[in-house]
Amino acid sequence: MSKTLPASPSGPSVSAPVSASAPSPWASRADRRQQREVKRLAVLSAAAQLFNERGFHATSLDDIAARLNVSKPTLYYYVKNKDEILLQCVKKGLRMTLEGIEASRAAGGNAVDQLRACMRVYADIVMQPFGMCLIRVGDEEVPEPSRTELRRMKSEIDQAFRRLVAQGVEEGALEPCDPKMTAFVIAGALSWIGRWYQPGGGCTPEQIIEQSIGTLLGGVLKRPARAKRGR
Repeated sequence: MSKTLPASPSGPSVSAPVSASAPSPWASRADRRQQREVKRLAVLSAAAQLFNERGFHATSLDDIAARLNVSKPTLYYYVKNKDEILLQCVKKGLRMTLEGIEASRAAGGNAVDQLRACMRVYADIVMQPFGMCLIRVGDEEVPEPSRTELRRMKSEIDQAFRRLVAQGVEEGALEPCDPKMTAFVIAGALSWIGRWYQPGGGCTPEQIIEQSIGTLLGGVLKRPARAKRGR
């Protein structure tokens, strides 16, 4: 495209090319949303780590800002207050767990295969910042109605374990038991890992997962050796 320049005293009008628009130095709306989400998750991650290290009440917004090397007012662009941060951290841990359990069940296999996979997901997540926050801080500090929502999500995890235990008994792979009580024992034992686990300890997360699942499914009593059959 060109534009016409006014005639000069010495000749007729001439046309000159119009230069292309310069690229904008600002990011697009989609890029801005993505950048904001990345930073929001960074705020939540830093907060979860501090809650796990110091406790919810002993952690301030100033502490979270210092961990991120930003000013306290910067945090308010991503979260409203510390209560909202805790809510989002706990909800993140629950969503990770539910999504992991659903993926494990969708992978198929018999009840014990699915139960083992779900136990692995659960144990793995409680050793991560958001899952650990779910265990160490919990939903007691979250006000209503959010607390009820979080407990509904917890109930979904419990029900998933109950169904798999009941299915395992029905298939004959598990000893007859009360699915509700057994699910409580499994989830309770795995949850406690989030209380005592310390990164860099004597065992790797993988070793902790394998030994915990082995103990819960196999027990601790020594079984008598089976007599060898004669040839």
